[in-house]
Amino acid sequence: MGGQRSPVQIRSPRHKKMAIQLDEKNFEQYIKSSEPILIDFWAAWCAPCRAIAPILEEIEKENDKIKIGKLNVDEYPDIASKYKVFSIPTLIIFKDGKELGRMVGAAPKSKLLQFIEETLKNS
Repeated sequence: MGGQRSPVQIRSPRHKKMAIQLDEKNFEQYIKSSEPILIDFWAAWCAPCRAIAPILEEIEKENDKIKIGKLNVDEYPDIASKYKVFSIPTLIIFKDGKELGRMVGAAPKSKLLQFIEETLKNS
């Protein structure tokens, strides 16, 4: 059977905006940036964290006003503790090294967008 194979299409990863994976080496650099960044403090075992992950990815792709970063609290508990993250998911918006706003818990996309817009407007 000498059938033809269908060509495989590979998409370039450059077309896909992804959340920045944060760690102890790059965390400070990103929060001190003059560009605002929303940090998602999360853990793999956290169901609400997993629920909002695709929503945050959508926001990242659709919005050029803010970057999205993710910090795994199980891997970097010292950073989570330093910023008083006691419940997850916790979303904190930083700019120029300062916390501009904080939201704890999962929420629908509309609520997350409202949080981002109001925080950036009031900063």
